[in-house]
Amino acid sequence: MPLVRIALREGKPAAYRRAIADAVHRAMVESINVAPTSRFQVITEYAPEDLIYDPTHLNIQRSDDVVFIQITLAAGRTAEQKRALYKRMVALLAENPGMRPQDVVVNLVDTPRENWSLGNGDALG
Repeated sequence: MPLVRIALREGKPAAYRRAIADAVHRAMVESINVAPTSRFQVITEYAPEDLIYDPTHLNIQRSDDVVFIQITLAAGRTAEQKRALYKRMVALLAENPGMRPQDVVVNLVDTPRENWSLGNGDALG
């Protein structure tokens, strides 16, 4: 049931954007027990002046290929599961589409199940 928002600089081909979406979803399925059919993703591209980041924060050397991935999901995953998600995600993104781990910024937003309705106006919790 996660809602994934992927933000990147405009100009990447559709196959590149799809590879990011596929890798993020696969990492969630493999590391935080997301159902394979629970795929809800939004990809947004930004002009260079509208995607602002510090290229050296925490001594991590980011490039203009930086991607922000925000995942809103039902609360309940352990810190260990979340760390496994981050590691698996950067490994898959390195394989395809060939992203540098330094360019992957991830933010998880845990929400109670009652904050979700995936259709028909029915709450999950």
